[in-house]
Amino acid sequence: MLLRQAGIEPVTRAPETDEDAVTAHAATERGAELPPDELVLLLARAKAADVALRLAAEDPEFDGIVIGGDSMFALDGRVYGKPYTAEEATRRWREMRGTTGVLHSGHSVFRLQPGHGPREATAVAEAAVTFAEDITDEEISAYVASGEPLHVAGAFTVDSLGGAFITRVEGDPSTVVGMSLSTIRALTRELGVEWTTLWS
Repeated sequence: MLLRQAGIEPVTRAPETDEDAVTAHAATERGAELPPDELVLLLARAKAADVALRLAAEDPEFDGIVIGGDSMFALDGRVYGKPYTAEEATRRWREMRGTTGVLHSGHSVFRLQPGHGPREATAVAEAAVTFAEDITDEEISAYVASGEPLHVAGAFTVDSLGGAFITRVEGDPSTVVGMSLSTIRALTRELGVEWTTLWS
């Protein structure tokens, strides 16, 4: 949706990446959990690489880019991915009201061209998100019951029902929607592709 709003018609492909296994392997190698900025970049790269390698094998004549991303929300040193359950989403919203957290968004862009090996450019974007302090328990219950916060990083959206509970975003606002368009533009340029040539 975000790319379409920016004038680009994407072809979507789901990565076959075991994110839990990638995360666990990285933590074992380091001997500690990765900080959120490193973890979102690791997962973005793993997902983009999976799709890029499969696409290059299936269609050697493909000429274009593959974009992978991952996001996590950090509040008071704790990292929040997708809550999945209503109970967890409710607990998080009670913690988040009246506070500011940081959404970390990892981006990986692969450039595929016939006769060339894949090239990659990566970056992490961040946006600080402040939640209203007067959010009631009833509003939290209604929002959680909508189902919207269950499958998104941090248990909130800024471009749909959750937007009314957010009072401030510092940083690229599209980062909070799903990916930083300005970051993707910079990465595609780094790989020799001008953003405007991607417009449909």
